[in-house]
Amino acid sequence: MEPNPILLELEQRAHKDGVSIVSRETGRFLSVIVTAMQASRILEVGTSYGYSTLSMALAQPRMGRIWTIERDAAHAAVALQYFRRAGEDDYIELFNTPAAEMLENFPHRNLDIVFIATAPREYGRYLELVIPMLKLSGLAIFYGCALAEGFVRLFLAHPALDATILPLGEGTGIGARRQ
Repeated sequence: MEPNPILLELEQRAHKDGVSIVSRETGRFLSVIVTAMQASRILEVGTSYGYSTLSMALAQPRMGRIWTIERDAAHAAVALQYFRRAGEDDYIELFNTPAAEMLENFPHRNLDIVFIATAPREYGRYLELVIPMLKLSGLAIFYGCALAEGFVRLFLAHPALDATILPLGEGTGIGARRQ
């Protein structure tokens, strides 16, 4: 299936600008997961240009909500432009702030999905912060987790998760909250 035209344009823009975004396969994976779960409460850490954000937003039920965190103001500005053009800006709230600060004080709970695609060296810390935010059976998804030394073992053995690593990108971890 050919991606949404706005996602294709976003891919081209990111490539031209040399900005890292998730792979097309990962965007499609996120879309399928959101559709299957009818996920309406999603937190994302690492917006970049908003490719993964839009992949999820376009699959969400109407009135769903995505909160996304991007510390780079220039990337956030590009993402907001694409959210508006896709007609999804009413359903996406972008925070231009350091992720750790936001996660420590994030007020929302019972999230369906938390998707993290940012600095892998912080993944262990983020894992502990986001698990309490998930509803039971909610998903924690970490992009490129094989790049985070020691994280894979921690993630797979975490007592609150039923987790696995998928061969998407540099390893995509997906864990369902079980307690």
